[in-house]
Amino acid sequence: MITRPVTVVAVCLSGLVLLLIGAVLLIPAGLALHVTLAGDDIPVLVLPLAPGERFTLHYYHSVENAPIWEVHSMDRFGTIFIEEERYEKFGAGMGKMPGVGRMVKQGKQEAVVDMHMPVGEFVLRVGSPGVDHTIIWRGQRFNLSKKIPHQRVRFTGRAVTLFQQMQLLQGFGKAGPWHEPM
Repeated sequence: MITRPVTVVAVCLSGLVLLLIGAVLLIPAGLALHVTLAGDDIPVLVLPLAPGERFTLHYYHSVENAPIWEVHSMDRFGTIFIEEERYEKFGAGMGKMPGVGRMVKQGKQEAVVDMHMPVGEFVLRVGSPGVDHTIIWRGQRFNLSKKIPHQRVRFTGRAVTLFQQMQLLQGFGKAGPWHEPM
């Protein structure tokens, strides 16, 4: 027969173990890029990122119909930086900014590299299919223009807990990271 003190100790130890597991799952564990509908903060895409890890926004210039790649990173505080811009020909609004990065030739592309310019969070009006605003992350492509053309989306970096990070990574093995807008 189990005595009352043994039962109390067992319940207390079980509670302590559950509390520790819960605390570990709620500690900050990394970052995530959140792409949300601008007015409602409804998630469209959430991607886990390590500090300094890069993701690319690729699209076709609306006037020149030329491909453009904007390479971004995020620091450990969730600040988004533009690291590099690549394009095959200049279009309206393209080119080097004085004092930011350096121009190089990469095959048939021009590039502004070594930018590391903080942009923080930013809003993008997603273009039509054909403009193909696409996020490239870890070799995967997420075409925003096919999913939510003409919508305004906000790009933000946010801290995530270990539990949230585990959920995000688990989602990539199943249906993928796309969250349907409501």
